[in-house]
Amino acid sequence: MTPRKSKKDELTQEMILDTAREIFVKKGYKDTSMRVIAKELNCSHGAIYYYFKDKAELLYAIINADFQLLNNLMDSILQSNQSNGEKLRTILFSYLQFGLENKSHYEVMFLMKREGGGSEAGPNVAYEKFAHALHQLGGGTISIKQIWSVFLALHGFVSQYCWTNQTFEDVKQLAESHVDFIWKGLKLEEMM
Repeated sequence: MTPRKSKKDELTQEMILDTAREIFVKKGYKDTSMRVIAKELNCSHGAIYYYFKDKAELLYAIINADFQLLNNLMDSILQSNQSNGEKLRTILFSYLQFGLENKSHYEVMFLMKREGGGSEAGPNVAYEKFAHALHQLGGGTISIKQIWSVFLALHGFVSQYCWTNQTFEDVKQLAESHVDFIWKGLKLEEMM
C-alpha cells in the first residue's frame, strides 16, 4: 500500500486549471491533450478525468473561472464608496489592468481559438454585467452601441499588448490616456 500524499502534493482542481491554462496558451487548443497536462502536473491523465470529462470541459471551466475573476473585480468596484462617475472610470481602467496583469487568462478568455462543444456562460454573464454597469453608472445616457464600442476599445487596447513583453506598469500612462479618450467620447466630463 502506498502512503497517502501530503496535502501540498495532492492534485487539486485549481492546480489543473492553472497548469492547463498555461499549456492552452502555449500550444493552443488543438495541440493540448489531457496527457500533456497530466505530464506537466506529474500525475496520470486519469487523475484529471476525475475532475473533467474531457478537454473541452476543462477549457470551459478555465474560461468560466477567469470570467468570474473579472466579475468579482467589477462587483468590488460597484460596491465601493466612489461616486458613479469614479466607479465608471475605475471599471474602464481596471479592465485594462486586469487584461494586462493576467495575460494568459485574457488570452484564453478572448483570443484563443476554441473547438469542441462546451458550456461557456462566463463571457455572456461578464458582458451583461459590464453593459448594465456602464448603462446604470452613466445615468442611462450610454447607449447599447456606445457600450459595445467602449468594450471593443478596451479589448483592442489589451489585445495590442497581450502578446508583448510589456507589463501593465509599462503602459499604465497609455492606459490612463486611453480611458480619458473613451471618457471624452462618451461626453461624461460632468460626472467627475
